[in-house]
Amino acid sequence: YFFKNKAGGDSISIPRLTIGDLRFNSAGAEDDRSSVMNFDSNTGVTRTSFQGNIDSVDYAFRRALSFFDVVAYTGNGSNRTITHNLGVAPEMMWVKKRSGSNNWKTFHANLGGTKSMELNTTVEAETNGSALWNSTAPTASVFSLGSAGDVNSGSHTYIAMLFATVANVSKVGSFTQSGATNVACGFTGSTPAFIILKRTDAAGDWYLFDSERGIVAGNDPYLELNTSDAEVTNTDLVDPYSGGFATTSSLTNGDYIFYAIASIA
Repeated sequence: YFFKNKAGGDSISIPRLTIGDLRFNSAGAEDDRSSVMNFDSNTGVTRTSFQGNIDSVDYAFRRALSFFDVVAYTGNGSNRTITHNLGVAPEMMWVKKRSGSNNWKTFHANLGGTKSMELNTTVEAETNGSALWNSTAPTASVFSLGSAGDVNSGSHTYIAMLFATVANVSKVGSFTQSGATNVACGFTGSTPAFIILKRTDAAGDWYLFDSERGIVAGNDPYLELNTSDAEVTNTDLVDPYSGGFATTSSLTNGDYIFYAIASIA
C-alpha cells in the first residue's frame, strides 16, 4: 500500500510485512507505522489523526502469483540468493534497507543484472557489476544479491518488492522516446490505469500517472515518486493508445523503463 498527498509530501509505502512505513522519496530507515496508518483485516486501512484532512492518491497492491510479491529478509554480507513466491522471474524489483539509511535500489530486466537505479533519486542507470545483483538475473524461485550494503549488509533488515508482466493485466518494459511514441503493452481492448516511467540514459524523475486522475488526450496530472513535490497538472506527457499508451513530444527524448497496469472494465 502507498499513498501521496497531491498538494505535496512524502511518497509513503506501508508493506504489511514491515513494522513501520518507508518513503519512496527518502533514503531514511523505517518509521513507526502507527503515526501514519493502521491495517485492519476487515475494514482495510485506517488513517491516523496526525495527517488531518488531505487530498491524497492511494494505491493498494495485492500479493498475487505472477503479478506482485513482497519479501522481507536479513542481510549477511555475502553473495547469496533469496527465495520469493512470485512464481515467475521478477522483471522489476525495488529493494530498501529498513534498519538504516540507504537509497532504494531497483532492478529492471531491460537493464540486466549489472545495473540499477535509485527509486528516491533521479540517477540514471548505474553499472554496479556484481555488487548488487551478483551479475545474475532473477529466476522464478530466487533473486540474487551481491555483497553490497545497499541490499545485503550483515545483520541489517530489508524489504524487496517484486513485479512481473501478466498478459492483459500488467506490463514491465522499456522504450526509446523519439518525439511522440506508441508504447505497446499487449492489453487487449484496454488502456493502462496506472503507469510509472523513468528515464535510464540520463537523470530523470519517476513519473506516476493513473486513470483516476486522468490519462487522457490532454494534460495528465502526475506525481513523482522520488520527490515531495505537489502533483503537476499542466503538462501532457502521455495519451491513451489501444493496448498501451502513447507518449507526447513533451516527454524528453531518451531511453525509458516503464511499468503499467491495465484498466478493468
